[in-house]
Amino acid sequence: MSLPPEKASELKQIIHQQLLKMDVHGRIREVLAETIREELAPEHQQLSTEDLIKALRQRGIIDDVMKELKFVTDMNEKERTLAPKPSTHFVDREPPVLKKTNIDPTRRYLYLQVLGGKAFLEHLQEPEPLPGQICSTFTLCLHFRNQRFRSKPVPCACEPDFHDGFLLEVHKDSLGDGSKMVDATTMLSICDPVHMVLIKTDTFGETTLVASYFLEWRSVLAAENGITNVAVELLGVGTESKVSVGVLNIRLEMYPQLNKTLSSEITSTQFTLERQKTAEKERLFLMYAKQWWREYLQIRPTHNTRLVKIFAQDENGVNRPVCSYVRPLRAGRLLDTPRQAARFVSVLGHERAPVIGGGGGKQEQWCTLLAFLCRSKGDCEDHANLLCSLLLGFGLEAFVCVGTKAKGVPHTWVMTCGSDGTITFWESLTGHRYIHRPINPDDPPLVEQPKPLYPYRTIGCIFNHQKFLGNCQPSDAVELCVFDLHNESKWKPMSEEAIKSVCPPGATCSVPPFPPLCASTIDAAVTSNEIEVQLRILVSEHRKDLGLSTVWDDQLSYLLSPALAAYELERTTGVSAGNEEFQDAVRRAVPDGHTFKGFPIHFVHRNARRAFATCLRSPFCEEIICCRGDQVRLAVRVRVFAYPESACAVWIMFACKYRSVL
Repeated sequence: MSLPPEKASELKQIIHQQLLKMDVHGRIREVLAETIREELAPEHQQLSTEDLIKALRQRGIIDDVMKELKFVTDMNEKERTLAPKPSTHFVDREPPVLKKTNIDPTRRYLYLQVLGGKAFLEHLQEPEPLPGQICSTFTLCLHFRNQRFRSKPVPCACEPDFHDGFLLEVHKDSLGDGSKMVDATTMLSICDPVHMVLIKTDTFGETTLVASYFLEWRSVLAAENGITNVAVELLGVGTESKVSVGVLNIRLEMYPQLNKTLSSEITSTQFTLERQKTAEKERLFLMYAKQWWREYLQIRPTHNTRLVKIFAQDENGVNRPVCSYVRPLRAGRLLDTPRQAARFVSVLGHERAPVIGGGGGKQEQWCTLLAFLCRSKGDCEDHANLLCSLLLGFGLEAFVCVGTKAKGVPHTWVMTCGSDGTITFWESLTGHRYIHRPINPDDPPLVEQPKPLYPYRTIGCIFNHQKFLGNCQPSDAVELCVFDLHNESKWKPMSEEAIKSVCPPGATCSVPPFPPLCASTIDAAVTSNEIEVQLRILVSEHRKDLGLSTVWDDQLSYLLSPALAAYELERTTGVSAGNEEFQDAVRRAVPDGHTFKGFPIHFVHRNARRAFATCLRSPFCEEIICCRGDQVRLAVRVRVFAYPESACAVWIMFACKYRSVL
């Protein structure tokens, strides 16, 4: 594109004024002097233009200039202002255009690129997906120093086409002076790994944990030019933790480039020292735990049958102290109250770790928090650990309880101790709360004893990030337990110093750091509408198969909204509100001589077809959907409540009104 001479001179004048305004010439002189002083070796007496531009780019001066220069014509501004606004809840289906990140030149970054995968042999026979065809996908989730990233989904294949780059700030939650540029030696002391979790999503939206890997990124500090390529072999999870599932090609690069790299001997020595230090701490804790267990068994022989769990296996089959699975977690502005936190944890899916073969045995697998959040489902232990961490973050004295439910089924739940001595049990799978009032077995028979409402039968131990206490009361029945945690004749404690040695902050290198929670990416209104439209189609088709016509009453559908909002409010806060207005509105909408029937149901997934199939299994709902009669009008309302990590509570209400004919 060529400009007329007068426009070209005008453009030059604008750029010149902008450069004067930003004092770019002065900054260039400073950079030039600094580059000559610091980076020019004595034997080289010349500095090329490329060297100078590189120095300006590293210090962010070129980026600053380009940010300040904005050429937008008045016409474009008018068009932008007068463009018709999109409808309130329109969601763009196109993937967002990736924005360029402004790099702070005073901070160090690690640029991690995933350049494809290979040897995912489970998908060797997978056919190439046709354009537009829904297929299973892989998604890679990363966590590093309080930063989280997620790759674009790629179709499952033997050689999945990963091509993503992630800019990780090494300074995040930094070592103090944020304005000081850290050198390679300082970064060598940052032992946080890059936690990578690979998730598979099938065609029905169900997620599976494929692999969980801790990447040691500091090898890049000894690489020439600050760039290194790594082939990462991913191992399976649970019972397959020794089996390779595939290889990822990863490229690591430091920004800005290091002035001085370390030797490989220094980095390998540092890694060896860290491993030795961690192994020694773990060995000493294991010796202490064995001694503690021997002492516990000597109190009473029956203690051998109690569920006292000191170690638990994570998804990689690594045995870790249970206290390391819990630590105070603050949700920022994503969750406002402890009860809302309990509701959030309860809407994450419940799924036991898969077992190959029969026998009914339970495969033990306590997931790291990132693996649990990325998959959005886990076992009761994962839910209890997360809820306990959130309650600790809200300043409560919370513990994870290990025990059994009815029929001796092992279970974990959460307990909080009030400052007034009140003991509250929190069921992490449902969000229900129960006040514990112990039964005194020594009371006379006529004394009325409290009836426990909770489903728990026995309790073996309780723990959090600082304490571990074994139940040494004569009976481990929950209803008889006294939670006087300072009384060592009732609860045998572990040494807090011993726990601190293998849990953060004492063991930062060996324990995976906790990721922050992410805000929901679900648009609740749009998703509610989509599910509702799909359900209307499914109901109409089902009635058509039965030879029935379908007439929808939009006004009646709308009137169901307050009921669904009240149900969710009650689940979150335990308080019921707004029922009178809902009942009054329904009475007004249903004429005399007509009958109204309604059926609410709750799900934690967004699959309309699955939800409809479940509803039909209920005789009450089936009666509404298949309603026959005079002047039958049907209604359905869906309300999606979004929570962090894109978890959601989905409430559906089917209703009908018809003339009563006797």
